[in-house]
Formats: sequence, structure tokens, C-alpha cells
Amino acid sequence: MYWIALQASPDDDATAWGWRCLQFTPRVAFVDEALLLEVGASERLFGGRKRLLRRLLKESGLRSIPWATGPTGLVALSLLRLQREGRMLPECIPEGLPLATFTAARPHVATLERIGVTTLGQLSALPRAGVARRFGKDLLDAIDQAVGQRAERYDWMALPAAFDQDQELPMLATSAPELLMCAGHLLGRLQAWLQARNRGVLALELEWTLDLKRLDGKLLPPTEKLTLRTAQATQDLRHLRRLASEQLSRATISAPANHLRLRTIETVPWGGATTSLLPEDQKPGEKLHELLERLSVRLGEQNVTCLRERQDHRPESMQEWVPALSASASPVDAKENEDALSPPWLLNAPLKLQVKGEQAWYQGKLQLLTRARRVEAAWWDPQAQAPVLRDYFVARSEKAGLLWIYRERLSAEQDQPQWFLHGLYA
Repeated sequence: MYWIALQASPDDDATAWGWRCLQFTPRVAFVDEALLLEVGASERLFGGRKRLLRRLLKESGLRSIPWATGPTGLVALSLLRLQREGRMLPECIPEGLPLATFTAARPHVATLERIGVTTLGQLSALPRAGVARRFGKDLLDAIDQAVGQRAERYDWMALPAAFDQDQELPMLATSAPELLMCAGHLLGRLQAWLQARNRGVLALELEWTLDLKRLDGKLLPPTEKLTLRTAQATQDLRHLRRLASEQLSRATISAPANHLRLRTIETVPWGGATTSLLPEDQKPGEKLHELLERLSVRLGEQNVTCLRERQDHRPESMQEWVPALSASASPVDAKENEDALSPPWLLNAPLKLQVKGEQAWYQGKLQLLTRARRVEAAWWDPQAQAPVLRDYFVARSEKAGLLWIYRERLSAEQDQPQWFLHGLYA
């Protein structure tokens, strides 16, 4: 077995710290002032002990903290305490470890030192019956666990199935920027949960509890909420923090807040970031969907739009302008290209053409180059005034070039068909 003991500063979030370590092993536990990890079953997966430890310290952001390793959890914890105190490590481990570095032995250190017992090896050499009678069975159990003769039992940390965390604010938040400062702690914990669960977040909710029930005689709600959505699943704390900042900067707080809650609404399995060795694929700067989200918050979702394809046979209805965020969140599958001869440019409204005899004219007589392509559509659309009954052609004009025109089907009230110009070819 291979154990790692880590110790962080008091300013670190212990919960988020432990969740990040769960990426490397399911056996993580807080013991006294340190975090213990049993990674024996994970060594091969991460390429050996050195690589696992290096990656653990790097990805958890714990490069500069004290750490120690050992064959048992108690030995690793003892070595960590020696390192923290700046003391020399004994030559013989675990027999040479000082008893003062073991939690179970600390209440009895003074008594044991008076009889000349200061190390784990010296204590193990004493008669077991006498040690149990004088100091209790717990000390014997700790000795056996330290030397590997007895299994160590800890309360292993477990991830919640869904992220829903709250915290009491250190002081009343009277504005949105103050809420954001407090939300950073919860966002860091969210990132740790996402990484440990191997999921990406698409939507989350920020809720704050108001400290007042009434303000200026008006009854206030107990809580207020703000929903944050991303176009693509993410684990990026920087992006989540900036998105929260943009949203909160436009939100108003009805009264001072004393409590903050963050929970996930929608998450999806995380596939990781796609990387490439090609320089053209490694584009610096902000990602497109992150820019669209930021602009949509600043300018309004309805003011940042893009074209999206629609399943419709009417050329003027084959695409529509929709908010960029909704388009990226719910894309429409592109249909097969049935309109290879469709022009690259459509008129905003079809232009009625002059007809001489049965021939359409536009800057001269038009010559039809293709057979009719019949379109019968919109009979299912209650908003359409009448069904669309058209025959499309590619035509040539001596002055205007190639045109896309159509002929309406004759109705009972018409004597001759009507022709319209609908598109132009470059």
C-alpha cells in the first residue's frame, strides 16, 4: 500500500481540496490536521508513484504545501509532522519515528519518556499485555496500524450526487459585486466537484437569502435567484466566474443578503478538452461561445443573433435569425443539400416580372436553362395566407446574368401565370 499525507494552509477550502483529490483515488479521508490518500490501487493508472504524486500536486494546485508518503497512513502522517516541524527524519522507518508524532501516543508521551521509550520501535518492544493494561488497547491498535499488522479504518470522503452547497456570508452583502466575492468560494468548490465527478456544467443557480422581511413597508421575498447558463459544458472556473460577474453586474439586490447558495441545474458527462498538435488548431484568445455568452449578457440575448437552418421547402423560410445562445444550445440537424442550384443571394421579397406573351422579361427576354423544380409547401402552416405552389427555374438574362425565377401555378382567377425574380447568382 502507498499512502500520501497532505497539509494545506488554513485559508484553503478543505472540502474542495478533498474533492480534487478524489480524482486520483476513492480512498480519501481527513485525519487530524491533514488529508490522507491511499493510492496503491491507482499507481499503475497514473504511470507510477512519482508521476501520480507530481500530477496530484499540480492539478490540485498544492505544489508548495508540505507532503509526505509512507507504507501506512499513520507513518505518512508522522513523517508529515516531522517535516512541518523541520526535524530530521530517522534512518529506520517506522521503528525510529518519535511517539510524539502519533496522535494515539500523545497523551502518554510524558510517561513513556520517563521510562526511556521515545520511538515507535521501543514501544513495540514492550510487553503487549503490560502496554494494554497501562495505556489502553487503543495505543496497541495504533502501533499495529502503523507497522501494517492491522488495517487502518477511516471515514472515507464521498461526493454528493448533485452539487448543492451554501455558506453563510462573513458580512452582509449589499450589492452584486459583494455577492460575487463570496460566490468565488462556492465556484471553486463547484469546479472541484465537476472534476471529481468528471462532468461539465451547462446551467447553475445562484440564490441569496435576504436579511430583511420588509423594506419601506413592502414585503420582500425570502430569497432571490439568478440562473447562469453556458452554451457548452465547462469546468473552467475562469469562465464561470466571468459569467457570474456579467450576470450579477446587471442584477439588483432588494435588500442586504446574509446567505448564499449555489446548485447545479444541468450537467453532462465531461469528455475533456480537445487538443491538437497543429498550430492552426491552437488559437489563442477567448473561445467563440464564451464571447457570445458575454455579449448576450451585456447587449441582451435578442440582440446577439445568428442564422439557423430550418426544415422547410420554402427558400425564404429555410433559415431564420435566432439568439446565438439558443442556437448553440439546441442546434438543428442540417438536412441533405437538395438545392445545389439555389442561388447564394435571395431577395428580401420576390420581384414581380413583366410578362410578354408567356415569356418572362427582366432587362430583356429571359432564357430558361433548367426544367421546372416544383415546390408545394406551407399547407400545414396556419400562419401562411395560402399554400405555396411554385415552379422554379434558372434563367439567363443578357444584361443581368443568371437569375433564379419562379412561376406561380395558375388559379381559377388568373388568365396567365405570374413570374417572380427570387434570387441572383454571382
